[in-house]
Amino acid sequence: MTNTAFLEACAAAIGAQHVLTDADDAAPYLGDWRRRYQGAARAVLCPADTAEVAAIVKLAREHRVALVPQGGNTGLAGGATPDASGQQAVLSLRRLNRVREIDPHNNTITAEAGVILADVQTRALEAGRLFPLSLASEGSCTIGGNLSTNAGGTGVLRYGNTRELCLGLEVVTPEGEIWDGLRGLRKDNTGYDLRDLFIGAEGTLGVITAAVMKLHPQPAARVTALAGLGSAYAALDFLALAQRHAGPLLTGFELMSDFCMQLVGRHFPQMRYPFQTRHAQVVLLELSDNESEEHARTLFERLMQTALEEGLVEDAVVAESLAQSQAFWDLREHISLAQSQEGLNVKHDVGVPISRIGQFIEETDAEIAREVPGARMVTFGHLGDGNLHYNVQAPVGGDPKRFLAENEKTLNRIVYDSVQRHRGTISAEHGLGQLKVDEAAHYKSAVELKLMRAIKAALDPLNLMNPGKVLR
Repeated sequence: MTNTAFLEACAAAIGAQHVLTDADDAAPYLGDWRRRYQGAARAVLCPADTAEVAAIVKLAREHRVALVPQGGNTGLAGGATPDASGQQAVLSLRRLNRVREIDPHNNTITAEAGVILADVQTRALEAGRLFPLSLASEGSCTIGGNLSTNAGGTGVLRYGNTRELCLGLEVVTPEGEIWDGLRGLRKDNTGYDLRDLFIGAEGTLGVITAAVMKLHPQPAARVTALAGLGSAYAALDFLALAQRHAGPLLTGFELMSDFCMQLVGRHFPQMRYPFQTRHAQVVLLELSDNESEEHARTLFERLMQTALEEGLVEDAVVAESLAQSQAFWDLREHISLAQSQEGLNVKHDVGVPISRIGQFIEETDAEIAREVPGARMVTFGHLGDGNLHYNVQAPVGGDPKRFLAENEKTLNRIVYDSVQRHRGTISAEHGLGQLKVDEAAHYKSAVELKLMRAIKAALDPLNLMNPGKVLR
């Protein structure tokens, strides 16, 4: 059947005004967040609800048109960008933007896939609850995208990834059927866990249209601190000490190298570095206490005193106000922006067992220094869950574009080989998309790939759901 027939059928199903074919209208949907990938599409399709999504999927199956599901288009691995053929169609979920229900007694919120993450946080707050998923892109990323990539963020240490915050899903299958799995149950031992198949699948097995997400009580107080340390090894010991002292009250534990802090200071001088001297590593930690701020601050001061006495921490400062706490978090959140200001770099979103982070950094830094003398390491991330953003900046005075062209493949291999030796993962929270699909095939075992391909073939035998992402 012709492309015209497909588009006419889509227009009849969801309204002609929601089938975008004009180049200017479609343009915002065809490139990725980092501007690394630029695709083309037959059209951008914008259904309003689950029934319309199902109708589009059935039409795509009938006309053999591949669909690329897209939420807020904030992904960092090209997972929501169509290829350059112009034969695929983008399926935008932005109009599925209703919060269907908040259940305070069950501590759940049911939200459609296109609801902005910050809006879920706000609606939870209005109900006296906390939705703890927090990302730098929370003002524009969507719940559907968070689920499709199993997003992490700063609260994983206490609350887990998006997968652990989800109780139930509504999904349109590749056949255009609707699976209603919107059950807000903590226990349901009735067979295969279909929910977890779709979370982290990046739209390759079906289209998530709504989800039941866990809520938590709002903490009575949050206390934030920065600590300067001599090494990543000391940071690991400090993490263990903090966990012993604070237990589940410890909600954030972010590691930032000295070079990260230098970059932020260079490009955002208004952001004050709180220490008089520089430290090899800086840790940002936060406690969330359901009792009182006094209780949290007393616990924090006891923790810091012990850490200083044991020589784990060289210096520390505890935020005295919400404004100062936000200033500490701003230092962390501006690292990526400072990198961009500094110039092009080779980015890695890796995960290794927490106990091996110090060794991983030490060994990989040394290997990169031998291979690319002068390369500058931008190392930061969620130490509490083993997720590092391990990025490599060009040498001072070097041409960043030439640096990338000459060294990206070599640096990727060094980093990923080191990750493999340390029993880690090449993608801890950004997904595979099209950026790492070939790398994943290189590092995953034959058995694992065989199982993944069997699942894909069983659910999507025509390969119309986001082809070329996660698996080739």
